[in-house]
Amino acid sequence: MAIKIKAISHQGINVRDMDKAKEFYCGILGFPVAFSISRNEKPWIEYLKVAPRMFIELFYADPGQDFPGDNPSYDHLCLQIEDIFASEKAIDEAGWPVMIRPKQGSDTNWQMWVKDPDGNKLELMQISPDSPQAKASRA
Repeated sequence: MAIKIKAISHQGINVRDMDKAKEFYCGILGFPVAFSISRNEKPWIEYLKVAPRMFIELFYADPGQDFPGDNPSYDHLCLQIEDIFASEKAIDEAGWPVMIRPKQGSDTNWQMWVKDPDGNKLELMQISPDSPQAKASRA
């Protein structure tokens, strides 16, 4: 019997500098801080709301902690967006570097790529109505 997955709940990301990470995720991408969690009376996680029941967890770094370059199991987080070119413009206006400018993938979706302050890759994707993802969502 297979487990039924309803949605992506969250993506956990270790960050070196929480202020820079929040500047990127909250200031540029527009995610509000939903809540914070402390552990041993120290800040531990900042939860950012992406959509109803969907979050990004930003973990405060511990001294000497390894990061994405040392963790080959992390590849990227994909965020679905409405307008790829408006998103590109907003990122450019914020002065944030774009790794890969908008292009249409083999699945017919538009995608662009950025990195957060800690080098974690983010794919921003505008779903095409004819894409396999859109078709699978309608089924």
